[in-house]
Amino acid sequence: MRTVELQTALGRLRGIADNQVQSFLGVPYAKPPVQERRFAAPQPIEPWSDVRDATVPGPNAPHRLNDFSGLDTVPLVGEGWIKGDDYLTLNIWRPAAESSGFPVMVFIHGGGFVVGSKDAPVQNGRGFARDGVICVSINYRLGVEGFLPIPGVPTNLGLRDQICALEWVREYIADYGGDPSNITVFGESAGAMSVANLITSPMAKDLFQRAIVQSGHGAMTRDIDVAQRLVRKVAKFLNVPATKAGFETASIEACLDAVQKVSQPTTLLDLRNRDGRDPVFGISRFVPVHGDDVLPQQPLEALKQGVGADIDVLIGTNAEEMNLYLVPTGMRDKVGGLLATYVLSKSLPKAREVLKAYGLKSKDKKAGQALVDAMTDLVFRWPARRFAEEHRGRTHLYEFGWRSPAFRNQLGASHGMELPFVFDTLAITTGPKGMTGEKPPQDLAQRVHGIWVDFAKNGTLPWDEFSRVGRQVYQLEIGEAVEEPAMPAADFLP
Repeated sequence: MRTVELQTALGRLRGIADNQVQSFLGVPYAKPPVQERRFAAPQPIEPWSDVRDATVPGPNAPHRLNDFSGLDTVPLVGEGWIKGDDYLTLNIWRPAAESSGFPVMVFIHGGGFVVGSKDAPVQNGRGFARDGVICVSINYRLGVEGFLPIPGVPTNLGLRDQICALEWVREYIADYGGDPSNITVFGESAGAMSVANLITSPMAKDLFQRAIVQSGHGAMTRDIDVAQRLVRKVAKFLNVPATKAGFETASIEACLDAVQKVSQPTTLLDLRNRDGRDPVFGISRFVPVHGDDVLPQQPLEALKQGVGADIDVLIGTNAEEMNLYLVPTGMRDKVGGLLATYVLSKSLPKAREVLKAYGLKSKDKKAGQALVDAMTDLVFRWPARRFAEEHRGRTHLYEFGWRSPAFRNQLGASHGMELPFVFDTLAITTGPKGMTGEKPPQDLAQRVHGIWVDFAKNGTLPWDEFSRVGRQVYQLEIGEAVEEPAMPAADFLP
């Protein structure tokens, strides 16, 4: 590796390079969100005069990781909170060739809107740059600062950060050789939920031409009034008034403590909406809200009215999403019928009927497996299909079904499993505690990564569009499209 300097409209940068890829890390797209800017909309960065070091990623948004029993999660979510004020930044990987007009991909990381960063090793963008695509990965505010609709504070600050980053990309990516008229935004999990939301946001209009939604959809938003219950609960834990002035007195560390407390499953907090459903199914307390200038409508309703029809969408899920949450902890094999019903009833009416539809009474299926299967469809797979159904523009749907041998062949095609294949970073997740096990198929990674590259370059995909009638779903692991019937979850969700 060697250092390389680049003159941009905002100032000169020092990055790192080899013969294939140049990397510029920790490049600011907004002013640090501290002091009076902590609970304010992001403010665009101003030019700098000296050469700015962009050889290290720098700080990230405050967050606190939990232990994930027996699984190396560092490749997925990074090392944790790297402290520092200047964290509204992005990483850029670009081809080393002296050229311009490269297509651009902007990645939004996952983590339940409370953890994660742009620097998780599995989402290193080097593979995309190697193959002729500029890859950008962004930080955004999380938890209390990013996704708590505090009275007197702009709502959806985390989404506003993402929009600000996309505006930066449109304005300045040409300095790095990128084509601002050929931008694909993509994300996984909470990042995919963000992408789905941005497709319907008037504030993000014309900021990207294509979108990839990996294990996400637009159903995980809350009405602002419902989210006020969370505001009051967090304020109670902090012992401050549920106002902007009150939260401004709370330290970052105290807010992280409060996030952990309110996220415990034992914390009594009802976040169901008027129809008795919690659209997030307890996965995270902190999610975007609708009914503001960022998301004037619930995203699915906006899609029905044609919003986002000008954006080409690739959306998909993994076949066994919920395994990530319940297999490493051993909960899948411990849950009985009564507990499974209770867990699901906290988020959905007719929980018993749902579990029966997924084989609860079957002699061949344990209650924990019925819960996993039901929640995989309820939380991820069916809402993604509903998003595809309602999107009025070009829409393609995929399923990732390769089964990891980790945890005695039980982890399977879990949540997040597609990431090292998409980024072609399998080596990072390979090993005794790696999520892909000892010998994951590199040929599959090359094929999946190639599909993402081609879509970003010119929008091409090797299968037909999804429709309510044809229901074409491309099985990534076998390279074929199949016609998929509706699933049992369809009877229990809007």
